[in-house]
Amino acid sequence: MILKSGGVAAAMAVALLSLTAPAAFAQENEAASCGTDRTIDIAEMTWPSAAALAHIHATILGVGYGCDVAIVAGDTVPTSTSMLTRGTPAVAPELWTSSIEEQWNKGIEAGEVVDLGDAITDGTVEGWFIPRYVQEAHPELVTAEDVIARPDLFADPEEPGKGRLYSCPPGWACELSTSALYEAYGMQDKWILFSPGSGGALDASISRAFLREEPILFYYWGPTAILGKFDAVQLDLGPVDTEVYACNTDPACEPAGKTAYPSSPAIIGAAAWLATEAPAVAEYFSKVGLTNAQISELLVYGDENMADATATAENFLKTKQELWTSWVPDAVAEKVKASLS
Repeated sequence: MILKSGGVAAAMAVALLSLTAPAAFAQENEAASCGTDRTIDIAEMTWPSAAALAHIHATILGVGYGCDVAIVAGDTVPTSTSMLTRGTPAVAPELWTSSIEEQWNKGIEAGEVVDLGDAITDGTVEGWFIPRYVQEAHPELVTAEDVIARPDLFADPEEPGKGRLYSCPPGWACELSTSALYEAYGMQDKWILFSPGSGGALDASISRAFLREEPILFYYWGPTAILGKFDAVQLDLGPVDTEVYACNTDPACEPAGKTAYPSSPAIIGAAAWLATEAPAVAEYFSKVGLTNAQISELLVYGDENMADATATAENFLKTKQELWTSWVPDAVAEKVKASLS
């Protein structure tokens, strides 16, 4: 049979497609499969963002990749210790390593654990905040010193002649560091360092002030639902001095000094076997980092609807499909989306 030039081109295209299509299909199929028969146990930490992330990843891995997935209770020290010594849990989707830095780095060097990427891509947030509507009314309020000079704007309800700084919940390390900064800035004469009594009480005070559009100066951290719900401005506390911060969080260390709060690293930590036995899963986790703002927005749904981690994760998967589908092959995305409808 004799083919014209156009027919030859068509025939060659068909032949080429027949050779490349199976290979492409195999690659897509491999990328969309779990790669291991072992159970991938995911640590559900005790704070809301990490708990929601555990359920998001469990759904995508279980439904989309066909992995055998289990969610297990976790917290920073016991989870990292178990991962280092026993290889389980397989993944901690939001592991704050500042308090376990030495052990974790030794585990990486020994090939026991791996860092698959940043869980919070722009770092955690910690500091002093004021509402944006206050700064818009007083644009000169940018630094801590600017605000400290205006106690009249943030009057304490019980001592109106002084300002009020809402401190960290009692018993937390940030209570020590906030108290130290209060002293270092010499605020004792004109400001009240107010203890909220609990995290819930601090949230209630902040929410009430924002809803009434009242001035408030408060310590807070992120990612959190509060920073996702309300437009707060973080004050400039100057550069971070790690030695001063270490002293500020040590009750036996004096004198207190001025420093910004350091950003704590929050990573996706995994047992080393996951990267070798399930490379597609490891590649997936390398893409799933979220910003502070994205995680805070995720948490707003749970806060406003009193939803647990499972419901918060499901809402994210339903409402943020443009975001999470960029993490996975199309075949995985379609399976997960089908399970949500």
